[in-house]
Amino acid sequence: MYTFKRYIKQIYANTIMAKKEAGLEKFFYPKSVAIIGVSANPKKLGHVIFRNFLDGKFSGKYFLVNPNEKNILGQTCYPNIHDIPEKVDLAIIATPALTVLEVIEDCAKKGVKHAVIISAGFEEVGNFLLRDRLKSKLNKHGIKVIGPNCLGVYDSSSLLDTLFLPPQRLERPKIGEIAFLCQSGSAGAALIDLSSENGFGFSKFISYGNAINVDETDLIEYLGSDPKTKVICLFSEGVKDGKKFMRVARAASKKKPILVMKGGMTAEGSRAILSHTGALAGDPEIYKGAFRQAGLLQVECIEELFQIAHLLQTSVRPKGNRVQVITNGGGFGVLATDAIIKNGLRIAVMDESTRKKLTKKFTNIAVVKNPIDLTGNGTTQWFKEAIDAAIRDRSIDIILAITLYQAPLLGQDIAEVLIKAHDVKKKPIIVVATGQEFRKTIKPKLEKNGVPVYEFPEKAVLAIKYLVDYYSLNS
Repeated sequence: MYTFKRYIKQIYANTIMAKKEAGLEKFFYPKSVAIIGVSANPKKLGHVIFRNFLDGKFSGKYFLVNPNEKNILGQTCYPNIHDIPEKVDLAIIATPALTVLEVIEDCAKKGVKHAVIISAGFEEVGNFLLRDRLKSKLNKHGIKVIGPNCLGVYDSSSLLDTLFLPPQRLERPKIGEIAFLCQSGSAGAALIDLSSENGFGFSKFISYGNAINVDETDLIEYLGSDPKTKVICLFSEGVKDGKKFMRVARAASKKKPILVMKGGMTAEGSRAILSHTGALAGDPEIYKGAFRQAGLLQVECIEELFQIAHLLQTSVRPKGNRVQVITNGGGFGVLATDAIIKNGLRIAVMDESTRKKLTKKFTNIAVVKNPIDLTGNGTTQWFKEAIDAAIRDRSIDIILAITLYQAPLLGQDIAEVLIKAHDVKKKPIIVVATGQEFRKTIKPKLEKNGVPVYEFPEKAVLAIKYLVDYYSLNS
C-alpha cells in the first residue's frame, strides 16, 4: 500500500536527486563518463585521458566516443554519445574547438548536464565569437561546464581523472583533505607535482580554465560543504563576479580555511593573464582588501601555499598568539624568536611555577626561558617534560618544537613523544626538523600522524601566523 509517509519520503528523495543533478556533484562522483575525442594515437590528449580510466581505478563506468574507430585497446568506441546504451552523467570533451558546439548538441540530446571541456581555442586566443556561441548553447540546454581550455578534474576518492598528462610524467597526489582550485592547467600540473613530491594529499584538484559557466566562486561554494575537504586552496588569475565571490567566499571561509594565491599582481602579470585565459586580472590592492574582507588568507608563493594549508588542515584552534619555543639548538631558537616578532606574534611568558619545575628537572644545563634551550644535551625525555609542561601552562597558546636530530642524545623515539602531544589536541604542536636523517626516518612518521613538520623556523612561524590570522578573521 502506497502510504502518505512513503509519498513524502519519495518527494524528499526526488528533491535531493534534483539538487545533485543541478549542482556540481556529477563533476566528482559520476556513475558513468563518456570520453569524447578518444584517439588511437597515444600522443593525443583524448588517448591519454582514456588511459587514465583504463589503467586507473575509477569507481564508475566509462565509454569511448570516436566515429572513426570501432575499438581502441580492446575497448568499444561509439560513433556518437547518444549511441551509448546507458545513461551518461559526465562528458569529457577533447575535440578541436570548432567541433565542440556540435558535441554539446549531442550531449544535450543524450540528457547530459555536466561536461569537462579540455579543448582550447576560445577567448584565450581571441575567439570571443566561438565562446559566446558556446555559452549560449550551454544556457539553452542547461549544461554546466568546467573549462574550456583546462586540465580538468582529479578526485582522490572516486579516482575520476580527466588530466591529460600521463601518470608516469605527473604522479597523482595521495588522498587527503586539501582541495586545490587552479585556473591554469600548467600551473596546476606543477603544483600537483610539488604536492606529490612532498607527500601532501588532495581531496580534489580542479583546473577550471576559462570558466565559461562554472567559475571559482561556484567551486568554492561546493567545496565549502564538501565533507572530504578541510582546506581550500585557490590559485586565481581573476574573479569574474566580485559581489558573488565576496558573498560566497565569506560564507565558506566561516566553515573552513581558504588560502588564495593571486596571479597578475603586477601590470606585466595582468597582461600575461589576459593572453593566457582571457581573464581580466584587476587592481592588486582591491584584491588584497577583498580577500581579507572575505576572510581569505592570501599567500605570496606556491611553497607557502602548501606549507600553510598543511598546518591549517592538521592543527587545532589556538586560543591566542603566544608561542613557546622548545629546542635543542640555541641558534635555531634565536631565528624562531626573530620570526615570531616579525610576524606579529607574541613570545609566550611561562608561569613562574612552570619555569621553576622545569629548572629543577633540567639542573643547570638547560636554559628555561623562551626559547627553552635544552642544548645539545637534550634527550627525548627532556623534550617530553618541556612539551607536557607547555601544554599545561595557560600562558602558552602554541608550541614550536625545534628538534635537531644531529644532537647525539636525541633518539628516534622523539617521534612518539611529538605524536602523543599532538594527539592531546589541547594546543597546536608544530615541529621544525632540519637534516637528511630526520627527513628519512622520523618526518614521514610524524606527517602520517598529522603532525606538521617544517625544515626551517621561519617557514614554521609564517605558517603559525596564518593559523592565528584565520581564526582572527573568522571568529
